[in-house]
Amino acid sequence: MSVLKPTGSIRRRLVIQLAIIAALLSLAFFFTVRFVAEQAATDTQDNILAASATSIADAVYSEGGAVRLELPYSALSMLGTISEDRVFYRVIVDGETLTGYEDLPINEARNASRTPLFETMEYRGDNVRTATVSRTLSVGNQSRTVLVVVGQTRLGLAAISTRITTTATAVGVGFFLFATALSAFAAQNALSPLNKLAESVARRGPNDLRPVVATTPTELVPLVSGLNSFMRRLRDALNRSEDLIAEAAHRIRTPLATVRTQAEVIHRQMERPKNRNSVREMIRAVDESSRSAGQLLDHAMVTFRSDQLETQDIDPKELLHEVVDRLSPTAELKDIQIDLQLPNNDFSISGDPILLQNAARNILDNAIKYSPGETEIVVRLIPSDTCRIDFIDQGRGFADADIRNLTKRFSRGTNVNDIVGSGLGLTIADDVARAHGGKLVIGTNDNGVGACVSLVLPLS
Repeated sequence: MSVLKPTGSIRRRLVIQLAIIAALLSLAFFFTVRFVAEQAATDTQDNILAASATSIADAVYSEGGAVRLELPYSALSMLGTISEDRVFYRVIVDGETLTGYEDLPINEARNASRTPLFETMEYRGDNVRTATVSRTLSVGNQSRTVLVVVGQTRLGLAAISTRITTTATAVGVGFFLFATALSAFAAQNALSPLNKLAESVARRGPNDLRPVVATTPTELVPLVSGLNSFMRRLRDALNRSEDLIAEAAHRIRTPLATVRTQAEVIHRQMERPKNRNSVREMIRAVDESSRSAGQLLDHAMVTFRSDQLETQDIDPKELLHEVVDRLSPTAELKDIQIDLQLPNNDFSISGDPILLQNAARNILDNAIKYSPGETEIVVRLIPSDTCRIDFIDQGRGFADADIRNLTKRFSRGTNVNDIVGSGLGLTIADDVARAHGGKLVIGTNDNGVGACVSLVLPLS
């Protein structure tokens, strides 16, 4: 029997793939949020720097031919709303510093720009962001260029970036965990139709080969169609096998019976002892071949029907009556009396009537075959927690044979070599008993010589 070797779980594979996608989305979310938030913070700082520089530039005026500046308080105080960063400024008129930090760098190439120009630089050991605004001021009859540079350290921006990073990381991790949980749920939900289909097929009995009729997703339609096609072909093959077994049984037994009859006729007509012995050996060979072929076919039939067990309620009394009536003529030829002992109460067992008749017939046939003439065979039905059918004979018994091996195919006792047999009778009975959840018990006759073979079956 081959054993399936799973190569992996579809559910686990789906969860892993969806978790990887969730991780990639979480990383993309993290970097996107961080970039957008940092850009927004930078833009906010630039706007305030530009507003501060513009406010200072607007406060520059001329008086008595000189350039004056009354530094507005709001121009620098608005920078303090961002953080505790340090603020630097410098006002330059025609290249000369009017006020502020004289060493604050300025890009001379941008002097002509009328829009705020921004630049990040190193100043006094700090990373500083600057905004430069230019303005033309009329002093007397001359136009003078005023440049205003306002700078601010970026420590606050770094703190904001750290907070953003921390928040984005927490949100990303939370999103990943939540997405992974949803992935596991989605995978389980997506595979539930497949699990239901598997359970539906597994709950079927061995003889239930009906097509699977169920509402299935589109992706499972090819699987269900293939399964239905396989069961249809299997059902047809089993039906053909059953017909073949029945036909083979008929076509093998009938010619052998004819050959045996003709051999007996010839045996009676022969006068020479040597020729009579030869014909007798031929008759014995035909009997052995006929019995072996018949029981081989019976065993094949039992194996087939056991795989597709069709059960129904059976009255064991009627079953035993049929078996005894069928084999009584054979017993009468040896002057063997069959004593059928049945209880008064009625009960039933559940099983395949053909298989149970076959098992009982083989046990009783063995008892008749191995019993001497003018003896008695007791067939006793005992109902209790189980249905027990005893077949007790006064024959040769099992001598020193290993009883455990007697149910194996072609196994016979050491004291019956002179009697035609195939060694399949008890094998068939044991297979039938196990197919019905029962057992075959082999022992000796407690009342003397002989054997006691019991068929034990569960009640309905």
